[in-house]
Amino acid sequence: MTTSAPAVSFPAPRRIPYPGGCVLEPGPYALDYLLKWRADVSVNGQLHPDTPVFPLLRELLADPAAHGLTREEAEAARDRFLTLAGQALAAEGGDPAWLAREFSR
Repeated sequence: MTTSAPAVSFPAPRRIPYPGGCVLEPGPYALDYLLKWRADVSVNGQLHPDTPVFPLLRELLADPAAHGLTREEAEAARDRFLTLAGQALAAEGGDPAWLAREFSR
């Protein structure tokens, strides 16, 4: 039995580089960071280097067919982001539900 690679792939975010101080609380800072986080993203084998991940995922969800994806593949990419970025957010005291809410805006 062979398992195929996901249609959309990207690395997990690294530890969020919180600058400290009184600029923002760590949780909200982490949320803002993750909404702008850049990584190399592969969509059906096409590389999108150093791309803001969250905006790309919103684009994929809005029109999966335009990117050669099914609705299920786009939703799986969103769910993976929510899991991986949610873990990074929680590590900084944020609530992973904040990320999910951003997809519904």
